[in-house]
Amino acid sequence: MSRVLVVDDDSSILWLLNRVLTTNGYDVIEAADGLEAVAALDHAPDVVILDRMLAGMDGLEVLAEIRRRGDTPVLLLSALSGEADRVRGLDLGADDYLGKPFSVAELEARVRALLRRTRQSEAASDRADRADRARDHDADHQTLHVDRAARSVLRHGAPVALTRMEFDLLAFLVDHPDRVVGIPELLEQVWHSSADWQDPRTVKEHVRRLRNKLEPDPARPTLIRTVRGAGYLFSAVSAFGGFRAEASEVTRQERDGQTAPV
Repeated sequence: MSRVLVVDDDSSILWLLNRVLTTNGYDVIEAADGLEAVAALDHAPDVVILDRMLAGMDGLEVLAEIRRRGDTPVLLLSALSGEADRVRGLDLGADDYLGKPFSVAELEARVRALLRRTRQSEAASDRADRADRARDHDADHQTLHVDRAARSVLRHGAPVALTRMEFDLLAFLVDHPDRVVGIPELLEQVWHSSADWQDPRTVKEHVRRLRNKLEPDPARPTLIRTVRGAGYLFSAVSAFGGFRAEASEVTRQERDGQTAPV
């Protein structure tokens, strides 16, 4: 039975979500404020539904504490619908974002998607770990080292702190070098979702965050490139330690000015 921590200072929402989630077979833990939420993390929830606007300890502070402790999936709820608020929540490590008022059916579907994504990510890591041991190497592109078993990344030998979804996105791109990958494919393969449920801007925001952490100049990305109107391309590192794409249609497009960062 999956355990869900629901954090909201509105007692009617706590009651409603407890009833709906319990009916659907979840073990529900309630927290009415940020301090209760942090204490409830000791019960090791499988997913957290977190209200953005909490009295006292703000929801984003709780989110930051969750991320300091690990990669528990977080669905952020907020009555604030502006793009800046969504971006801030995603920047701090939220896995998904749902505006208030919300459909209970949609919220429960998003919880299922987060749990499914976590299980598939763990299974993929196990498969990758076995494959890595069999061929005795990890994805290592000169200045970028991705260790799937440890879920860690080194950039020029220095560790890079990534959230669960940032790592999963990077690992997928690394596994498909020098190939254009569209947003629908990324939503399906990395988020295990679709544009019907997941805002495509979520992908763009995660790519932006990866660039900020990995690129020498995020405004002029060379590792994760944008192919306008098509998607993103992970450019394998050359033997000289820099980033470059292989001679392909993509590089010709880039020379013609058809690629640009998003």
